[in-house]
Amino acid sequence: MEGHGGLSDGAVTAACKEGDPITQDYMMQQTMLRVKDPARSLDFYTRVLGMTLLQKIDFPSMRFTLYFLGYEDKSDIPADVKERTAWTFSRRATIELTHNWGSESDESLSYHNGNNKPRGFGHIGVAVPDVYAACKVFEEQGVTFVKKPESGKMKDLAFIQDPDGYWIEILSPNNMVSLLSP
Repeated sequence: MEGHGGLSDGAVTAACKEGDPITQDYMMQQTMLRVKDPARSLDFYTRVLGMTLLQKIDFPSMRFTLYFLGYEDKSDIPADVKERTAWTFSRRATIELTHNWGSESDESLSYHNGNNKPRGFGHIGVAVPDVYAACKVFEEQGVTFVKKPESGKMKDLAFIQDPDGYWIEILSPNNMVSLLSP
């Protein structure tokens, strides 16, 4: 590691190898977040972030439900459950909300968001056309902010929290280049 704490460009190049040819058709399909109250979480991810519920899958014998959400057009979702399942699992970058039945009534239960000690998982990111306009709407909706776009050293991006305290970075792809400047 270099003095500034990161890998040199050469070290990064050396660490990144070509994947086995079988990996050429792999894709990042989902990130799973455990949720305490699915009604609150579904409201947040659909109404506040504008995602679409792609599929709900119940597992009664194991007492949990999966909710898959993404940025897809509702009219593209197949009606047939087998087609819908294959379609859902072919979408890129979905969120899988996992609800363990009964967790919503357990007052002592809370999930670790990865940003408190011990640190681990950090956040998911949502790209928006205008960070400031999105944050204005979030503020009007009573969303909890970790960081507003005008605060901190990294301007023009924000972090909000979902009902379980998971962090969500709100960014505009066109603004990200300005963050690279010292």
